[in-house]
Amino acid sequence: MTDNPQPLNDRWFYALVAAGVFLNATGLFPPILEPDGALYACIAKTMAQTGDFVDLYAVGHDWLDKPHFPFWVSALSYLVFGINTFAYKFPALLFFLGSVLYTYKFVRLSYAKLTAQVAVLVLLTAFHGVLSNSDVRAEPYLILLIIGPVYHFYRVFLGTSRSWLHLVLGSFLTGCALMTKGLFVLVPIGGGLVIHWLLTGNWREFLKPRWYLAVVLSFVFTLPEIYCLYQQFDLHPEKVVFGNTNVSGIRFFFWDSQFGRFFNTGPIKGAGDKFFFVHTLLWAFLPWSLPLYLGVGKTITALVKRQNPWPTQSLQTGSIQTGSLQTGSTGTSSEYVSLGSGLATFLLFSLSGFQLPHYLNIVFPFYAIMTAQFLVDLSPVNLRRWTNAQTVIGVLLAVLIVAVLVVVQPAHLGLALSWTMLIGFSTFAFFRKNTMLSLMGRMVGAMLLLAGILNLFLYPTFMQYQAGLAAARFVNEQPQLKKRPTVLYGSETFGESSWSYEFYVQTPTQYIHENSIAVLEQMSRRQPVQVFTTNTYADSLEAHGFQVRRVAIFPYFHISQLTYDFLNYNTRSTTLKPYVLADVRR
Repeated sequence: MTDNPQPLNDRWFYALVAAGVFLNATGLFPPILEPDGALYACIAKTMAQTGDFVDLYAVGHDWLDKPHFPFWVSALSYLVFGINTFAYKFPALLFFLGSVLYTYKFVRLSYAKLTAQVAVLVLLTAFHGVLSNSDVRAEPYLILLIIGPVYHFYRVFLGTSRSWLHLVLGSFLTGCALMTKGLFVLVPIGGGLVIHWLLTGNWREFLKPRWYLAVVLSFVFTLPEIYCLYQQFDLHPEKVVFGNTNVSGIRFFFWDSQFGRFFNTGPIKGAGDKFFFVHTLLWAFLPWSLPLYLGVGKTITALVKRQNPWPTQSLQTGSIQTGSLQTGSTGTSSEYVSLGSGLATFLLFSLSGFQLPHYLNIVFPFYAIMTAQFLVDLSPVNLRRWTNAQTVIGVLLAVLIVAVLVVVQPAHLGLALSWTMLIGFSTFAFFRKNTMLSLMGRMVGAMLLLAGILNLFLYPTFMQYQAGLAAARFVNEQPQLKKRPTVLYGSETFGESSWSYEFYVQTPTQYIHENSIAVLEQMSRRQPVQVFTTNTYADSLEAHGFQVRRVAIFPYFHISQLTYDFLNYNTRSTTLKPYVLADVRR
């Protein structure tokens, strides 16, 4: 174990940060992925086009599922950059990069510079974090809106200057987090602080009025969301939502959207698996999942033994003693916020009845910190071993990427293989030693290879099978088709490719449900109607007596759920489902 670990060379650290920023920015290039990303992009598009920032609409109907904040940000971005892929993804990337800065600042409150540097590079390269900057949902926003309040509230706890400002800023960001995901964000924001107080004996914090003021202020900053929900739903009990009337938007926000999913009693249900996130983190936090698990294990073991697990990394922030867990001191030799927030959220989602892989992205800053704590505390011998072990993981990722390229046969295959060789050789040329710098450099290189291949070569190939996107581009390029509105015809939930069509097409769209076929019948008696639907629904229209002239056919695959048969160039055609753009008349 080293004393006073030396930070990374600033020049190399900033170079690696720049590379990390670039690999996340490659997510700006692929079109918006279906289904959720395209749906959210359409909701924000409607908001920007109508100027209605109060009501949320999807598929032409009132929409009650997620709160408003990400849609407000996206709609404002549309007003600045126009309605396009970049405008939808760019604000999310900025929020994510803001979370990286907050992570650095938070670590520096308790640990040495090297720990902060390593945590930043881990956060920039964690696989699912990079992926979420391509498939943008709420998570890039939430990462900042959770680590930000934790940083400000921890500053209040430490009693630093301008505590009142940090209290207000922390409460404001918490309010924005509530308006992004709902009440459960209070677990990663407040849970870590509470656990830290318990473990360090700061019981009196529970009696201090400032924390209750923070709770009140957080909900005050949430009032815009409450107002919007009241205006759209509570004032209109006649609206049909989730198949029911008398639906309260405020109740949904405070109960059904969170506790309803947790207990699986709300209108949106899932199938929970208590070990889902145990194995999900193994790939989602690549290439850092193993040091993360070991870091958590070491921290918990040290807590059981009443020891400080990371004495060599701690700053002198008040009353410092190393070697045992300190109590009753504002300046403690270690922070347990990261462990508390990370584990509390992990357990909460593991016990939930509704689980998705991207849920844990919101606490990746805390996982990055725990990973950094473990790596920085390694002895020189163990660091050499871990550098070699992580390098093996990086090499395996490179081999996997090459194998996928050979199977997929993307456009510009030669360029993709050249990218692979360039990144691989450059990485090992610059980072040959078994040092912390080499460890971080090799992993940045491995993820730059992975993200670069995914976002620059594979996703552009896959996106041609996102039928709505392909059809929208086709319509936009045909002057005669571009003049006409399009009916999106299908099942009640629509989804699949209708949302990407709605977002990318430059003409008005209208959704017509199969049970409302009479509306289409009335419209098509006057003149042919331009319809985008599946080939199966086109056949059903013919069976109902409509004249259907197929203008173009577009192959479709659900890209967010890749299979080997789809990836394989030789078997891909067997997995595709046709969508059609057709002229329909009665």
